[in-house]
Amino acid sequence: MPDPGLIPQSGLPSAAAHFGAYVLANAQAHATADLDAMPAMPAMPAMPDLPDLPGVPAVPGIAAGAVVPADVPVPVRAPAGGADSFGDPGVLDRILRGPSGLGTAGLYLTEDREAEPVAESAPSPTVPGNPVPGLYHHPVAEPDPARVEEVSRRIKAWALEEVELYPEEWEEQFDGFSVGRYMVACHPDAPTVEHLMLATRLMVAENAVDDCYCEDHGGSPIGLGGRLLLAHTALDPLHTTEEYQPHWAESLHSDAPRRAYRSAMEYFVRQSSPSQADRFRHDMARLHLGYLAEAAWAETDHVPEVWEYLAMRQFNNFRPCPTITDTVGGYELPADLHALPAMQRVIALAANATTIVNDLYSYTKELASPGRHLNLPVVIADREGISDRDAYLKAVEVHNDLMHGFETEAAALALACPVPSVLRFLRGVAAWVDGNHYWHQTNTYRYSLPDFW
Repeated sequence: MPDPGLIPQSGLPSAAAHFGAYVLANAQAHATADLDAMPAMPAMPAMPDLPDLPGVPAVPGIAAGAVVPADVPVPVRAPAGGADSFGDPGVLDRILRGPSGLGTAGLYLTEDREAEPVAESAPSPTVPGNPVPGLYHHPVAEPDPARVEEVSRRIKAWALEEVELYPEEWEEQFDGFSVGRYMVACHPDAPTVEHLMLATRLMVAENAVDDCYCEDHGGSPIGLGGRLLLAHTALDPLHTTEEYQPHWAESLHSDAPRRAYRSAMEYFVRQSSPSQADRFRHDMARLHLGYLAEAAWAETDHVPEVWEYLAMRQFNNFRPCPTITDTVGGYELPADLHALPAMQRVIALAANATTIVNDLYSYTKELASPGRHLNLPVVIADREGISDRDAYLKAVEVHNDLMHGFETEAAALALACPVPSVLRFLRGVAAWVDGNHYWHQTNTYRYSLPDFW
C-alpha cells in the first residue's frame, strides 16, 4: 500500500493553513460525491430507493446525501434515552454548530446538489427460499439483475486473475455464494458498479480469511492469532525499518487471504476518506478479536454462557459491512457523528441482529459439518437445558428483540440529529440489514431450514 504523503515542515501558521486547506478540499470532494474523476462505467438502470426505516424522517428541502448549508437551522432534540445517549450533553450541539472563531467561516461547505432521481420498486411478492417462521424482517425488491451480473463477473475476474484466491475445485462454492446478488441487495444506493465492488472485494476477502484460517478450508484454532495478526497488516500496514520493510511487503503475497485483504484494501483506500478507511480497520480488528475468542473456546472445548456468546458475536459479526455503507454510497458520514455513542449503539444492534440471522439460516449447514460449531441455538440448548427446537425458537426471539432495538434506537437518533448524512447513513444501514436477510433466505445453495415447524 502506498505510504501517505508527509506535510512539509514549516512554521505553525502556514502548516495549519496547509492542513486546513487539505481537509477542506477532501471534505468538499466527498461531500459533493464528484464522480467525474472516476473511470466511465457502463450505464445501469436507475437504483431503487432506500427502504423506509420506522421513525427515520426525510429532511424537507434537502436532497438525500447533501451537505447542510451553514445557514440552515438544524433542530436538535434529546434522544429517547436522554442526553447520556450522546455522552457529554454538549457534544452533539457542538458538532452540529460546527467550528467558530477567527478564520473559520471558510470551513463551512455551502454547495448543495440535487440527488439523482431513483426508481421506486415494490418488493417482489415471491423470492426463492423460505424465511425463518416468526423472524422479524422486511422483504426487499429483487436486486437489479444487470448490476448483479456485472458485479458477479468482475468479482470472479478479480478473485481468479488479480489475487488467485481459490483453486479450480472451489469454483462451484464461489459461484454458490452469490456475492454479487448479496452486495447489490445490501447497497441499493451505490452510485456505480465500482462503488459496489468496494464492498464486494472486502466481503470476499473477509470470507477467505474466515474459511482458510478459521473454518472449512484448512482453518484451525491452533496458531490462529499469528495468522490473523499478519493478515491484519494487509489492512493496517506495518511501519518499520528499511531493512525489514521488504520482508513484510513480500509476505502480503504469501497466501490467498493476505493477497485478497491487500488488494481489496488498496481499492478501498483509493475511494474512501482517511477517516472512513481507519473506521473500517478498527471494525476489522474487532472482527479478528471475535475470531480469537471463538478459537480459544474451541481449543478448550468450552461452551460459553448465552450472554458470553452474544458478547463474542458482537465482535465476530457483520459489523465491517454496514459500517462502510457511506463509502459504498459515495458520501461520508463525518467522523464525529459516526463516533456518537448513539450511532455506535445503532450500528452494533444492526450488526448483532444480522449475525443472528446467519446463526439461524446456517444452523443445519453447521450441524452437518465436522466438529462442533457454536451458534446461538446450540448455546441456548446447552446452557439452558432445553430442546434443540425450543432453543432455535428462542434464538428467533433474541433476533427479533435486537431488530426492534435497532429500529427504536435508529428512530431516536434520527429525531435527535436530523442531518442529511445521518439520515442517509441510518437508511443505508437498514438497507444492509434487509439485504443481508434477503441473501440468507434466498441462498438455497448454502442454507436450508431445520424441520421445527
